[in-house]
Amino acid sequence: MMKILDRAEVSLEEILRREDTQAGEAVEKAVADILENVKTRGDAAVLDYGERFDRVRPASLRVTPEEIDAAVASQDADFLETLEQAAANIREYHALQKRTNFVHTRDGVVMGQKITPIERVGIYVPGGTASYPSSVLMNAIPAQIAGVSEIIMVTPPAKDGGIAPAILAAAKVAGVTAIYKTGGAQAVGALAYGTESIPKVDKIVGPGNIYVATAKRRVYGLVDIDMIAGPSEILVLADAEADPVCVAADLLSQAEHDRMASAVLVCDSRALAGAVAEEVEAQLKTLPREDIARASIEANGKIIVASDLSEGVDIANAIAPEHLELCVADPFAMLTRVKNAGSIFLGRSAPEALGDYFAGPNHTLPTLGTARFSSPLSVDDFVKKSSFLYYTRDALEQVHTRIEDFAHREGLDGHARSIAVRFDREAVK
Repeated sequence: MMKILDRAEVSLEEILRREDTQAGEAVEKAVADILENVKTRGDAAVLDYGERFDRVRPASLRVTPEEIDAAVASQDADFLETLEQAAANIREYHALQKRTNFVHTRDGVVMGQKITPIERVGIYVPGGTASYPSSVLMNAIPAQIAGVSEIIMVTPPAKDGGIAPAILAAAKVAGVTAIYKTGGAQAVGALAYGTESIPKVDKIVGPGNIYVATAKRRVYGLVDIDMIAGPSEILVLADAEADPVCVAADLLSQAEHDRMASAVLVCDSRALAGAVAEEVEAQLKTLPREDIARASIEANGKIIVASDLSEGVDIANAIAPEHLELCVADPFAMLTRVKNAGSIFLGRSAPEALGDYFAGPNHTLPTLGTARFSSPLSVDDFVKKSSFLYYTRDALEQVHTRIEDFAHREGLDGHARSIAVRFDREAVK
């Protein structure tokens, strides 16, 4: 049964407490060794680790066009139509995020910002025993809209050496440039360093297990990354009129992801809290992934009874969840008070799963409280912003003494000279 906590009787520290998800020393060492080996030995290391961890050694790392075409042909028409509709929704939403260059002028000064797509991006898609075509769409489509010229995808192969057909079909719909049969920390290393087969990229995005997350963190600086994603999270903020059956189902939709996932209900009704706790227990017994979901609920699941919904919003902001459902009568009124959340789902007919697959907003979101300062994956993640500046001589002459004085005050005489020499050659003597 889910723990029920009364906000008046527990501290914020207790509410925020959850099991540690940081990589231990053994994981850190294993990932460091894998990355060094991939850096040194390239394809051979990638294939060796694939054989060791995934129990498969594909004849070729790269997926062929024929394999992609066969995968698409194997999918039923309804699912292909669903992929296309989901992709269209994702494109529509992310197209609104696209930035434009700007130029500003004033009295001999021209300055502005130039937007340039990142040239080559690597997308990590979980695979092997799992299949997440939704992750392909969510990561590749914003990159495509941004104008990334090469979208390189890596995903672990199944035991037969192939990639799940649904993933390959999604990759074709999303415009992925090339696909490679490798996963884990070795795939991250291959993208970061480059191998004989896999090109070096400029940025790595996409979710993965603790080894993938640790590898991404270790290669950051050599390449950019989107975020260090932790286990999935949901917080449902519900009023007394919320349907406990729907609330319980929404909580379990995230608990089934991972034993370390977090499912939290904040409500203003003890009656609802009890009803949801009972409903979670009943639904767990019929859930195919019961073992995973139950472990998640027991470790990190909780129901917090607040004095009112205003206090409930304060609790939600403190937790800063990946997914926040506002299952209340007037969610738009409450939206203005939400400060910290990765993605917000408004009302009783917008369950989190809607955002996972189909609606349009991205499902690659900040976790572990990082929604306090970070954002969902977006088109912005796939572009660079360069500033540019032009001054006429007259415009520089009007301010040169101020700049020289500023530089001298910082003890940087060379900076001052670089300005002064344009008006007085004696400045460099």
